[in-house]
Amino acid sequence: MGQSFVSLVAERKMAESKKEKTRYLPHEYGCEILFERTTMVQAKDSSLPNDAYLIWYDVDGETFLDVTRCRKRVDLFDFYYDKYGPGAVRKIDFGYGRVNPKLWGYKAPEKKKKR
Repeated sequence: MGQSFVSLVAERKMAESKKEKTRYLPHEYGCEILFERTTMVQAKDSSLPNDAYLIWYDVDGETFLDVTRCRKRVDLFDFYYDKYGPGAVRKIDFGYGRVNPKLWGYKAPEKKKKR
């Protein structure tokens, strides 16, 4: 016929707890944060991949800089908009990396010694 009062209260508490626990994970948006709240000196590192973006955003009146990788700029914007709210994203720019993304972080396999 209908739900009991106890089950309705339990559902509301679960919904509220889910809202509190909501965390915005970069991989859900197709992004990877390389440096979070970094300085411009670290962001200008040329050993980073050439598909990295610099993003400036405001939190509580302070401006921060992140270095991130993402497929599209719109996904990057969506992630920071959802995480920090409207008006937080100030600027998105290309990074200073020069390494091919396929080769970034690649380590050559160890060679076996010949007998």
